[in-house]
Amino acid sequence: MDSGSRDDVLGVVTEGSFSAGLTVRLNGNYAEDLQVGSFVVLEGTRERYFSLINDLQLRTTDPTVVADPPVESAFIRSALQGIHTFTAATVRPSLVVEDKDSVVGGAPRAVRTIPSHFAQMRRAREEDFDVVFGHEGDERFSVGAPIAMDDVNVTIDLRKLVERPSGIFGQTGTGKSVLTRLILFGLIRSDIASALIFDMHDEYADARPDKQEIPGLRDLFGATEVKVYGLDRKAPRVDYHIQIGMNHIEPEDIELLRDELDLTDTFSATTFLLRKVYGKRWLSELLNMDAESIKEFVERTGAHEGAIDALRRKLMYLSDRDYIVPESSSDPVRDIVHHLQGGRHVIVQFGRWDNLRDYMLVANLLTRRIHEQYREAADKRRTQMSIEKGRSLVVVLEEAHKFLSPSAARQSIFGIIAREMRKFDVSLMVVDQRPSQIDSEVMSQLATRISGLLTDEHDIGAVLSGTSDRSGLRSMLASLEPTQQCLVVGHAIPMPMVVRTRKYSRELRDDTVGRKPVDNSPGLALLRGGRPGGNS
Repeated sequence: MDSGSRDDVLGVVTEGSFSAGLTVRLNGNYAEDLQVGSFVVLEGTRERYFSLINDLQLRTTDPTVVADPPVESAFIRSALQGIHTFTAATVRPSLVVEDKDSVVGGAPRAVRTIPSHFAQMRRAREEDFDVVFGHEGDERFSVGAPIAMDDVNVTIDLRKLVERPSGIFGQTGTGKSVLTRLILFGLIRSDIASALIFDMHDEYADARPDKQEIPGLRDLFGATEVKVYGLDRKAPRVDYHIQIGMNHIEPEDIELLRDELDLTDTFSATTFLLRKVYGKRWLSELLNMDAESIKEFVERTGAHEGAIDALRRKLMYLSDRDYIVPESSSDPVRDIVHHLQGGRHVIVQFGRWDNLRDYMLVANLLTRRIHEQYREAADKRRTQMSIEKGRSLVVVLEEAHKFLSPSAARQSIFGIIAREMRKFDVSLMVVDQRPSQIDSEVMSQLATRISGLLTDEHDIGAVLSGTSDRSGLRSMLASLEPTQQCLVVGHAIPMPMVVRTRKYSRELRDDTVGRKPVDNSPGLALLRGGRPGGNS
C-alpha cells in the first residue's frame, strides 16, 4: 500500500520507547485536527503500525519564545509556528501488519517492536479499519464509528464477546441502557447466544411512552423472539407472570440482602437451624411463627429467641409481595430455560417491585436455578461424550455492584458465573455506574469492557484494571463526551478504540439479514394460564 498523499501525512516520529510510547512531531497546525483516542497509522520501513494518540503536547525549541510570547503579533506567531513552536503527539502502537506495501497485507498481530526515527504518521483510512476490525457480518457487529470518521465502522466480535464475561459502564445519564440495548440488538440478530435480561426499570422490552424514539428489543424483534416475564401482575404487555413459592427461596438468596435488610451475623446460624428443622418450608414456617411458636422452636433447637424474632420481622415484607406465595408447584425457571434453549430471549421486568430488595432477591434466585439447569445439561453432555454444543446464555445484570461487591460476590450466583468463565455455557454481562464497587477478582474476569464517561478516579481505575497502557487509556476515558461516545477495550476488539456509537433507533430492524428462524412452538408449560405472545 502506498504511503498516500502528503495531505495524509500528519508528522514524523522523533523519539520514544516501546514501553512509554512514541513522540510524533506534527506538521503545520494539526493540533486542533486531532483528538486523544484518534486512530492513526505509522508507516515503518516494512510494516504498518496501527496506533492510538494518547496525548497532545505543545512544545518549543527555544525557551525564550515562551518567556516573552508574541501576544499582539499574529505575523510573528505564524512565523514561529513549525520552527520554534510545534505540537507533539504521544502515540501508542497497538497492532502491526507486515508487508505494508501489499494491498492485502498480513493479519494484524501484537506489536513487539517500534518503527525507526522519522517514520511518517498518517491518518487512518477506511481500508486500515477493514484490516484491523473487519466488516460487519453474522458474527461482527458495528458499535459505531471512530472519532471524526463517520463513514467508517468499528466492529466487535460477538462470539468473543459472549465467550467470557463482559461489562458496560458509565456514570448516570451517559446512556448505559441504550448502549446495552444496542449491543444486545447485535447479539440477538446474530443468533450466537440467548440473552436473559434483568430489567429493573422496564426499559428493555418496549419503548417508553416519553421516549418513543428509543425502541425496546421486542419492538425490533417481535414477541416471537423476545419473551417478557413480569413480577407485577398489574403490568401491561407481560407475556407471563412470575410466581415464586417460598419453598424455592434458599437462605443464600436472603443473605445477599444482608446490607439492605441490616441482617446480623447470627443470620447464617439461625437459618441453618430453620432449614434443618423445616426443610424447604423454612421461610413460610418462620413468617407464620407467633411468640409461642418461637419459644417452642427455641426450646427445641437452642436457637436465640431474639435472633429468630428479629429475622422474622425483617422478612415479613415478603408477605406483601403478590409474586411470592407460601408454596408453588409451577416453575417459572423451567419455562424460561425452555425459551432460552429454543433460541429466544427473555426479559424479566419488575414493574412496581423495582426496589433493590425485590430486584436482588429475584435476580439471584432465578439465575441460581437457571445456572443449575445449564450446569446439569453441560455435565450430562460430558458424561455422554456428546460433541453437540449447548445453546449459550448471556445473563445481563444492571446495578451489578450490588450483587458483586467484595462481600456479596461470595453469596451471589453472579460471582460464580464470572469466575467459571463460561464452562457451563453461561456468561455474564454486567451494567453498572460504579465499577469501583465491584469485587476486584470479578472485574479481572470481565474480558471485554465498554465504557461511557466516568469522572471518578476509582471507577476509571477499575474499568482499566488489568489493561496495558493504563495511563493512555485513562486520558481517553476521562475525555469522552457525556453521551454517544464510549471506549471499547478487551477480548472482543483487536485494539482499544474510542467510538461514537451508532444511532439506536427503529431503523435498525430494517437490517436483520442472516438471523436464523427460531422455534415458535407453543408447547410450553405456561404460568397461571398464560399463552404465547399474550397476557396471562
